[in-house]
Amino acid sequence: MPPREPLRLHVPEPTGRPGHDTDFSYLPISPAGAVRRLPVDVQAAQTSDLAFSLIRVLDDSGQALGPWAPQVDVALLRRGLRAMIKTRAFDARMLIAQRQKKMSFYMQCLGEEAIATAHAFALSEGDMCFPTYRQQGLLLARDDVSMVDMICQLYSNERDPMKGRQLPVMYSYKNKGFFSISGNLATQVIQAVGWAMASAIKGDTKVASGWIGDGATAEADFHTGLTFAHVYRAPVILNVVNNQWAISTFQAIAGGEGTTFAARGVGCGIASLRVDGNDFLAVYAASRWALERARSNLGPTLIEWVTYRAGPHSTSDDPSKYRPANDAARFPLGDPIARLKQHLIVLGVWSEAEHEAAQKELEAEVAAAQKEAESFGTLADGHVQSPATMFEDVYKDMPAHLRRQRQELGI
Repeated sequence: MPPREPLRLHVPEPTGRPGHDTDFSYLPISPAGAVRRLPVDVQAAQTSDLAFSLIRVLDDSGQALGPWAPQVDVALLRRGLRAMIKTRAFDARMLIAQRQKKMSFYMQCLGEEAIATAHAFALSEGDMCFPTYRQQGLLLARDDVSMVDMICQLYSNERDPMKGRQLPVMYSYKNKGFFSISGNLATQVIQAVGWAMASAIKGDTKVASGWIGDGATAEADFHTGLTFAHVYRAPVILNVVNNQWAISTFQAIAGGEGTTFAARGVGCGIASLRVDGNDFLAVYAASRWALERARSNLGPTLIEWVTYRAGPHSTSDDPSKYRPANDAARFPLGDPIARLKQHLIVLGVWSEAEHEAAQKELEAEVAAAQKEAESFGTLADGHVQSPATMFEDVYKDMPAHLRRQRQELGI
């Protein structure tokens, strides 16, 4: 018998390096309107093909095509475009503020604005999102969330609603359906599934929406969450944002090579969709489908949102070290703001002049909120939470040993 060849461990190669174009050929792009839309009561196994295709509504000319095209009021689309513009303007200002040392850290969602904003418009009052750190659009899409409070949290200043206890961008708005963000990866999945199970046990009608990045799907919590969601038919949406890059590692290292992240849901008996995350209409339609399925006691849905992180992972990251400068421009799904803008122009309800005016208006709104937040201090000027607050909110009545420690600090 001839000797066997030695086994070789396959290690995915990063396809994006300075001077080397990222290979996006792994990404099958279905034509707009080509993917079938199934009824919400479909068996999970029957969604298998939807986990390998790509649900798209908007074509390159701005037309809405196919069975997934939602019947939606033009006013909502206009609000959606404004929400995306505001989110991008907010990110741009906060990035500059971090460089000015007014905060320690920031994370943009540049290029991903359609996912959170469209999903926010699909949710109902009382639904709970369990976000990760790039879903600020869930908050900025709402008129009842104060940008001033969000910026105060970033600045860790005297009015920080989190009292300086959370890293910047890790917001918490329980009364707005936005669960406290955790810096630990994948905790959101099991929290969302558990919350959804509790909602069902109580006989409620509220749905949980958990968020995770493509890299964090390698965490055990993700797989545990899938098992519980399937077994208990939890009314939950599990959102996997595949933005191609997990910090400095291409998504293939998390298992995106040769399959899709949506396929992991099908393998666990969960209805699964793979959606163009840069298409506002497709995001809205898929979110509504999954929400209706959950609210009808038909079980969970896993959605892979295919998008692109156009900026750095965070302000601590330098993407020029691991991907070429033209990477974002080469990504085949385009810019979400430009695509919805083109659709509204095709409908005759938007114009270049209105777009420019909206951009100026929303940039001024963000600037005004920033100015007001800075009146309460920034990290740079030292107007931060008193160290005394670290002893509060742990016990109803502060025990003697904490009182002694606080006295030792002279506060």
